Amino acid sequence: MSYQWVALVPMRHTSERVPGKNYRQLAGRPLYAHILEALSQVQAIERIVVDTDSPVIQAGLAEDFPEVLVLDRPEALRGGDVPMNAVIRHDLEQVPSYFYVQTHSTNPLLRAETIERSIQRFNENLPAIDSLFSVTGWQTRLWTVDGVPINHDPDQLLRTQDMEVVYQENSCLYLFGRDTMLESGRRIGRSPLLFEIDRIEAIDIDNEADFQLVKAVLDSFPNGFPRGMS
Repeated sequence: MSYQWVALVPMRHTSERVPGKNYRQLAGRPLYAHILEALSQVQAIERIVVDTDSPVIQAGLAEDFPEVLVLDRPEALRGGDVPMNAVIRHDLEQVPSYFYVQTHSTNPLLRAETIERSIQRFNENLPAIDSLFSVTGWQTRLWTVDGVPINHDPDQLLRTQDMEVVYQENSCLYLFGRDTMLESGRRIGRSPLLFEIDRIEAIDIDNEADFQLVKAVLDSFPNGFPRGMS
């Protein structure tokens, strides 16, 4: 069976900078629960797939997300130095689909409506594009480690609001076709579309400070962070 849209959410058991990050409790639930709940609200997504080597995550998914397809990550793909593209390629071979949405458990503030909108933008721009990835826009002065200005002229010193926007790949969303990934070996193809999302929503938990920042955001919404479809 081949789907139209499948969501891929890779989750390793170990994390060097935040121990047990993917299944650590956040607002009373494991971290991974937040992104899975958002994905489950997106009508276009027919199947959610979690690729993991974690017995903790596997047990939690069996209990709370039985509809999620769990792939046991092969030993050869479990190392921290394994490229994500290799993991994704393995998943594509296990679960055929025309198109894929790939995200992470470390994006707990990502909204269902944002994911839905990214799929709409992707579909609207076919066949001119072969992939889409989410970005955060910045209007700020950037420098190299050697003190060389990257995107501004210190002699001109424009106001930051007048500077050209530069974009950061924020690791929240990657959309691509099966053929694009198998032919190029990469989730971002040769003709990608940049998809800007809100800076708070795009927080990616990479270290302990990020975890505490997300916790503070969630704590500021006593009735729950608004993540549903509008």
